[in-house]
This record gives sequence, structure tokens and C-alpha cells, in this order.
Amino acid sequence: MNYIWDLIIRAKRNGMDMREVTFVPARVYSPYMEISHTDLNASSVEGFIEINPYYRFFDIFRDLFDINNEEQLELRQALFDLVIHFLADMDLMQGMNKREYYIRFILKDMHSGIYGDRVRRRLALFEQEEQEVIACNMLRLYDTGEAVHLLRNTLVRMFPRSILYANCEEKDELLLYIGQVEQAEAKEKLELILELFLPVRFDTEIYWQHHFGILDVDYTMTQDGIALY
Repeated sequence: MNYIWDLIIRAKRNGMDMREVTFVPARVYSPYMEISHTDLNASSVEGFIEINPYYRFFDIFRDLFDINNEEQLELRQALFDLVIHFLADMDLMQGMNKREYYIRFILKDMHSGIYGDRVRRRLALFEQEEQEVIACNMLRLYDTGEAVHLLRNTLVRMFPRSILYANCEEKDELLLYIGQVEQAEAKEKLELILELFLPVRFDTEIYWQHHFGILDVDYTMTQDGIALY
């Protein structure tokens, strides 16, 4: 991490509240780096971040921390923290395209309850990156209407061992093999995915740990491990 926008992204992905982060001017720093880490290979975000303000923002901070000025140091440090937070937000926004704004709007609507209280409550069970995958696929759903494809894509991203089978010969039916033990949190996550992406006309059968038997597919024909269809 060398830029404040990189740090902001990592902090948000880790679920960290940026109000818990304080930016301070570095006492010792490299002129070739913006963030001054004691460990150059550091990947975690600490509560106090030392910044070299002259790396990109010399015109803003050149007179704020004159070495000969020892007056109102606490006020100047508080002002420094506020300005860096503001610059970090600007940094982050400048790297976004229109599609990323739309994804943020969808996530904001989900978290505020516009999609319903069940969606708001269940969305909180997912990590930040997983939430962005869901919002991205929602946007693709609005664009393409390919609900079954996006259901499968979302399902595999959240449950890597999952498989989706479509049985459309006699009726519209989807068979969902999840590939893990059924747990309350996983069940809630699956319910959210189905609520957002499952077309109304489809019925579903859900198989968690045990796969239904398929002839000539050995891993589905394990003794005492076959689910009935």
C-alpha cells in the first residue's frame, strides 16, 4: 500500500469504520512514498496512519507543519486528519466509473431497506466483496434479464462447491447442490440469493451436503451419501 485510496479500499473490505482511522504527518518518511509503514510489506490497516503529505499534496500542506512553528499543534493535527480524510474520499471517487456508482447505489438501497427488511438483514451476513458481487449481478440482471445465469454465477461465487441443474422437460425446476453442511447462516445467505435472482416460474430442490445420485458419476453414488430426488 502506497496511496491513501489503496488503504481506504482495504479498510472497507475488512469492514473497518474509517472514523476509527486517524491520519498523522509522518515524523520520518521516504520522499518516494505517501504512506509511511514501519514494515514495507504491511497489508493490514492500523488505527493511526502516518502520511507523507508532501508526496502528492505539497501545495496544500507546505506551510502547515513548518518545523519552526510550534503553535497550536493539536489544532493543526486535527485539521490535517480532516483534510486527509477528505482527500482520500476524493481519491476513491476519481477511480470509479459510472457502473461502480450504480453498484454503490444498489448496495445503499439494499442496506436502507428499499429491497425489504429480509434483504437488508441477510445482506449483512456477506463480506464486503461478496456484497459487491451481488450488487454487480443485480445490475447485470437489470441490463440483461438473464436471471438463471446470474443465479448460477452468484451461487458459485458464494458457495464454490455448488452446482445448479435445470430440469425443464416436464416442468420448470432447478436443482441446487450446495456442497456443504446445512447451517443457519449459510441457509440465510442462500435465501437471499434465491429471493433476488430466482425467476418466479421455477420450483427448487435444495441439496446441501449429499448429492442426488447420477448414474456413471461416481462421486454422486457414494454409499450412505446419496440424497433422494
